[in-house]
Amino acid sequence: MTSPSPARRLMRAVVAVALVVVVTFMFVHIVPGDPARAILGPQASAESVSALRDRLGLDQPILTQFVDYIAGALRGDLGTSVAEGVPVTSLMASRAAPTLALIVLAALLTVVLTVPAAALAARRPGSVVDHVVRTVPLLGLGLPAFWFALVLIQVFAVRLGWFPAGGYGGSVLQRLHALTLPALVTAVSILPFTIQSLRVAMVDSYEADYVAAARARGVPARQIRGRYVFRNASIPAVVVLGLNMGWLVGNTLIVEKVFAIPGVGALLVDATLSRDFPVVQGLALVIALLVIGTNLLTELARVSLDPRLRHSQETAR
Repeated sequence: MTSPSPARRLMRAVVAVALVVVVTFMFVHIVPGDPARAILGPQASAESVSALRDRLGLDQPILTQFVDYIAGALRGDLGTSVAEGVPVTSLMASRAAPTLALIVLAALLTVVLTVPAAALAARRPGSVVDHVVRTVPLLGLGLPAFWFALVLIQVFAVRLGWFPAGGYGGSVLQRLHALTLPALVTAVSILPFTIQSLRVAMVDSYEADYVAAARARGVPARQIRGRYVFRNASIPAVVVLGLNMGWLVGNTLIVEKVFAIPGVGALLVDATLSRDFPVVQGLALVIALLVIGTNLLTELARVSLDPRLRHSQETAR
């Protein structure tokens, strides 16, 4: 079976983007009753509801609303926050830095925890250590992110006082310190996937002919692990990490609120609770596009890094 070509991957991404645009547009329209009334509440006057409907363009035909939505999105105009009275893009820009820092730190922690664990398990497949490494991270799938976050806060912030219980800090070091626990909570959720992927790839590499040939030539074991095994096994692990960015981003939305981090996730939760539909709609669109774009770039990087996939595509052509 050949791997899909870059053109086909791009086409799939375009279709996914189109579906996301339609779904986010319909978000306001699937709210039971009048969206303007839902935003303002049952006590709002008819004049206030009518003014908000006019402001949001809800009094226009749905096709006109959709065209205006597409045109605004292409210009970078995602509407205006009902609660704050400022453009949605400005709100997102002001909250983007903490979220990006959290995602990057969580990804780094994932790599730091994945590499030694997978290497330890792959050296002796089927051993007790291998079973422990493969089993323990699975607990991360069963632990709700908010519950695990509260446990870490209770242990490492309240009792031991090693980390702050919440907030973002002022200086760079303070922010890294404050983001350590949130990043750990986020990383734990995808460790089962990355560890298993890297372990399987390393086991396959240990059994490959080029490793046997290197051993026959007397290449040191450490050099075999670094130059032959890990280098070839890292490709699928990186792909798995990239393809799970959606999961990573999704967990940050919850984690930010628990740790009181002023990021995009906390903004999305607050906007949902306050029924600020333009903000929710804009954030859902941007987050979905970022996930789709990350997955596309990951797939393209996988093809460029793996000679076997490039060869299969060239053969298919």
